[in-house]
Amino acid sequence: MQRGRGQDRGGGRGGFRGGSRGGPPSGSTGGRGSPGPGYGGRGGYRGGDGGGFRGGDRGGYRGGPSSRGGSDRGRGRGRGEPAGVFAPGQPANIDARITDKSQDALIASLRSLKLSDTDLPGRPDFGTKGTAIKLRANFFPVKVPKGPLFEYDVALQPAASNKRLKRRIFQLAEETTEWRNAGMTGKVAHDHSAKLISCFKLPQPLEIKIAYTDEGEETAEKKRAPKPYVMAIKFIQPIETQALINYLEGQPQYRGYDIMPIINALNLVLSMHPGRVLGGGVMVGRNKFFHRSPMAPPVPLGGGLEAWRGFYSSVRPAWKQLMVNVNVCTTAFYTPGNLADRLIEFMNASHGARPAAFVKGVRIRTTHLGYRKTVKTAAKVNARQYKFTAEGMGEVTVEQYFAKKYNIKLRYPDLPLIDVGGQKTNYLPAEVCVILENQPFRGKLLDEHTATMITVACQPPNVNAREIVLRGIQELGFAQTAPPLNAFGVSIGNEMAVVPGRILPAPSVRYAGGGPTAIDDRASWNLRGVRFTVGARLEKWAVLLIQDGNRRDEFAGTNDPELHSTLSGFIDMCKRSGLTVDNAKPMIVAAQLPPRTADDPLRKRAVQKIRETLTSVASKPKIILVMLSNGDRFIYSGLKHLCDVFLDVATVCVHAAKIRKERGQLQYFANVALKFNMKLGGVNHELGDQNMAWLTKEPTMLVGMDVTHPGAGTVRGTPSIAAVVASVDKRMAQYPASLRLQESRKEMITDLQAMMEERLVAFRDRNQRNLPTRVLVYRDGVSEGQFETVLREEMPLIKKAFAQFNTPQKRYNPKLTIVICAKRHHTRFCPTEAAHAAGDGNPKPGTVVDRGVTAVYNYGFFLQAHGGLQGTTRPTHYYVVCDEIGIKADQLQGLTNDISYTFARATKAVSLVSPAYYADLACERGRCYILSLLQGISDGVGTTTAGSGTDEQEEVMKEAKKLWRFEKNPNGVGGALKETMFYI
Repeated sequence: MQRGRGQDRGGGRGGFRGGSRGGPPSGSTGGRGSPGPGYGGRGGYRGGDGGGFRGGDRGGYRGGPSSRGGSDRGRGRGRGEPAGVFAPGQPANIDARITDKSQDALIASLRSLKLSDTDLPGRPDFGTKGTAIKLRANFFPVKVPKGPLFEYDVALQPAASNKRLKRRIFQLAEETTEWRNAGMTGKVAHDHSAKLISCFKLPQPLEIKIAYTDEGEETAEKKRAPKPYVMAIKFIQPIETQALINYLEGQPQYRGYDIMPIINALNLVLSMHPGRVLGGGVMVGRNKFFHRSPMAPPVPLGGGLEAWRGFYSSVRPAWKQLMVNVNVCTTAFYTPGNLADRLIEFMNASHGARPAAFVKGVRIRTTHLGYRKTVKTAAKVNARQYKFTAEGMGEVTVEQYFAKKYNIKLRYPDLPLIDVGGQKTNYLPAEVCVILENQPFRGKLLDEHTATMITVACQPPNVNAREIVLRGIQELGFAQTAPPLNAFGVSIGNEMAVVPGRILPAPSVRYAGGGPTAIDDRASWNLRGVRFTVGARLEKWAVLLIQDGNRRDEFAGTNDPELHSTLSGFIDMCKRSGLTVDNAKPMIVAAQLPPRTADDPLRKRAVQKIRETLTSVASKPKIILVMLSNGDRFIYSGLKHLCDVFLDVATVCVHAAKIRKERGQLQYFANVALKFNMKLGGVNHELGDQNMAWLTKEPTMLVGMDVTHPGAGTVRGTPSIAAVVASVDKRMAQYPASLRLQESRKEMITDLQAMMEERLVAFRDRNQRNLPTRVLVYRDGVSEGQFETVLREEMPLIKKAFAQFNTPQKRYNPKLTIVICAKRHHTRFCPTEAAHAAGDGNPKPGTVVDRGVTAVYNYGFFLQAHGGLQGTTRPTHYYVVCDEIGIKADQLQGLTNDISYTFARATKAVSLVSPAYYADLACERGRCYILSLLQGISDGVGTTTAGSGTDEQEEVMKEAKKLWRFEKNPNGVGGALKETMFYI
């Protein structure tokens, strides 16, 4: 399941967004019970318009709760280049547009403007606290063309809906005499679909006649007659560019002006050269471009795939300067070759890999007839099973038909047949199909691909910056002002922008009975000799051994002396860490799981065995320590689904191999104790009084909100999952959650009012019936184009939730501030001096930027609170969309940085402010409950990722609600777990 955040977040296409995300290192509990040097559980394949890997140092793959361990320190793995400062000898001068304080004057002048409830708030001021530094940003200055530009609508007759077909039609149109006679060669830009931008006014009416032939058809055995198309190009409007210049200059009357039509037009102009068909480039989504390059050849991933390094490009407004943001990106492509060979590689790469997941949508050429087709799916029958009546042969199998008709003896007659038909079925053996070159893989990557993907994608900042400057701006056509840039009068600078930044100090972190903890230059600390701030009580607990055929790592059984020795060590660590441990020994049970079989990919029989084992326990435990045999995500997800939704018992999962390993065992025990303490209601650590002063000034509730969406390979109509978490204590440590299923791919939270009411009730119940007077919301999972939608749709629901607590005597109306947290962006920063860089060449933890590449009028900043684990760290973009509290820049930046140190299962700052991170983890847990649908398997409508119709989607929602036990509790989780941090 991917994240699907607007243009840059949906549809998980197997790409890798990379970047380091600052999850918990040695003092953390990584997901799936990997609390050693693992990192938290945020990451994963989250889509993007060509797919995106969310991973990096927040760990974990969104495709399912797979292993989240590993903590490479970011030394430029994969290409062997050392990490360091980019361009250390070059002067780094901040633009006068930033240093002349003119933007400060603008901010002051805008303070008097009256805003409506649906207006984004203006920036109150700029931050000043911290150590001032200079940073290079992956932005290049763009010269705004004089204009006007001319916008045209493009219509095809007959109509074409297929993207590949339309792209081919445009390619053929550009080769026509009519196109050249109209003067359009090298002087227009288009989206290969319905929109065209010209630098001059085209003659009207304008029609281009095209004789359509499919690419490669000249080599086919049977040639088809060309199909005629007519392209009608109709003038829509002129696009003036002066308004954009006025906006960039900060003229007050342009504050609410919609610059997106101009920006979109310029993005089309910039994408024309790298996206051109004849240039050998591959455009993935709207703005990612890949070229085969000897400087960065594809890297084999195994399983029939290879990783390509390419470049993202997008025009962005900044104060007094139009910029283009350029970043490296990595995406999986099919390895060209025989489809059968590649399919076998894919199937062998992972247990339970489905053929349809690999072949769907791939473009092939047949070896026996030479024609090209797009694969619809893989059949459930093979060449020996499928029979049909052939002319002159009677009833034959596919294997027999190819032997008689083409004298081809099939090598793999037991492989599934490939359906290349349109409306009708047209089965072919995979081995007579060859995968065409330059095709991005649009399916969901196997977990087995990901380690190699990380190696390719996670490069240190100096390596990425060098690629952008040396290769990127060349391939994108910026360096040479390639057509049509020159025709439009657009030119792009070749040096990265230099912007001012600041390094904020780390907060004071405290444990029980001691002074501040020593925090290192990676924003981390260790658990040695500390006691949790508030220790919980560990009683009525149990231990579950999962026995799944991995005898090397598993304990021998419930009476294994090593198991009892290990448990004694863990109990001792819990006591030393501050938990009160009941003298009664834990109940120990073992579940011997049935082996994996192809007919049970979700391992339902194994989960049923776990259920039988747990329900046989005489007394229901409060919490279970689960010793996993291996990293099987279906066992993990099935276990969480079972215990959270059906049995109402908390679980903490560990890997048997890790908890029994002597090296680092005490650290591992401490990390597991972190989770036990939080799930049982304790507090692991807290901020010092000075850092908590603003939060404790008056009753304040911190809220995290997120939505996660189904991605590639899921059953059509699989619902999205929304989560709202909120603090309930003065230490801002405990964040119980509300979870909901909602309409598939809906970005805004449907049931937000009820979810907020639940969180306010929980706050009131823990605070002597008092409600918060301030509510600070960190909203994750919103694309930039939807900021105002949050104000229009979600803010009123939050206000309605407040109104439910009105009394005849008093109206309840706390001050509300909403801050969007965006990680799905391509902004990266490179320190200009070694003194201001971390050891891996990334900015130091606490680096904040609010000038130079931020919004002209609105209130936002970039903050990298964490120390990266590998690759190039990605700052989080915080953007204020509502501010009734009135938090100034220094206060909000410092507070957000401080709260990033409170993440309970880490002993370091994390890359996303803790409440939003918790909301993401809660969404992640909800995904465990509907894993079958996310894997493309449905009891109701069969295994499908296609189909349409409201009825089918309603059936899928019904199935999801049944898995969720929605009728019993819309949260999925009820009972004793509901008001705990069961999801952490």
